Formats: sequence, structure tokens, C-alpha cells
Amino acid sequence: MRKYFISEKSEIEKIIAKCEICFVAMSASDGTPYVLPMNFGYIDGKIILHSAPEGTHLQYLAQNNRVCIAMNCGTQTRWQDAEVACSYSTEAISVVCKGAVSFVENENDKIKYLNVLCAHYSDRKFEYSAPAVHNVKIWLVEIDEMTCKAIGQKVR
Repeated sequence: MRKYFISEKSEIEKIIAKCEICFVAMSASDGTPYVLPMNFGYIDGKIILHSAPEGTHLQYLAQNNRVCIAMNCGTQTRWQDAEVACSYSTEAISVVCKGAVSFVENENDKIKYLNVLCAHYSDRKFEYSAPAVHNVKIWLVEIDEMTCKAIGQKVR
């Protein structure tokens, strides 16, 4: 299948808006890859994530805050001949981002970024209780590098 590389930031951002889940890869303390599927939001070149305020993933990020985030959408299985296994392929559009995680501590900023995250999934406006805001860890990923590839699909 043909591969198309997309480099226009505005086009990549349109694709990000269509994706529902991202996979966040980080390094465990022994160098082993550690990957989490997560909901996300995107604004101004930053990926917004949220998690519990404690956990193994936070221990890993304290040692190395670099992450790689992958997301894809528009997947569809295709084949040239349904009887030939090697003729099967999957059309897809994927985005891979690399960057560093920082954590948002200010409660007003947490609400701002929770709103960005929720807006990715719903047009509704939400209110958050003080304990909910206090007990959530908001990740802010500053993107250093972003690549995008369409396999088997021409985007535009």
C-alpha cells in the first residue's frame, strides 16, 4: 500500500481531532518500554492527559519525563484477494508525537486543561468538584516532534 507523509501542521491537527485514544510510551526504570492507552486533548501544540495522582507511570516519569505518543484513526482492512493471506493490509492514518511531560498543579489551570480534554469528546460544558480537581494529575506534553503518515489513503 502506498504511504503518504503529511507535514502540514494544520492537516495533522485535523487528524488528531479525529482520533479517540492515544498510546503513551515511556521508559520504566530498567529501560523497558511502558505504554498506556489514554484519553487526551490537544491545544496549541500540547497534548493534555490526565491520570490518578499516584502510580507506577508517575514514578517512571519522575525519572525520565520524555514520552512518545501514538494515535491512529481511519483504520479499515483491505485485501486484493480474500483467499490470499498476504494480500491483506490495513489503511490507517497515524500521528506520532515526541515530547516532555510536565504536570499542572494550579487548580484553575487544571480546570482549563480538563475542559480541553473533555472538549475532545463532547460539546457539553462540565463543572468539576474541588476533590475531583485536587485528586487528578494533569499532564501537559510539549510536543518537540510530530510526524504523520497515511497508509493506503490519500489525505486532503
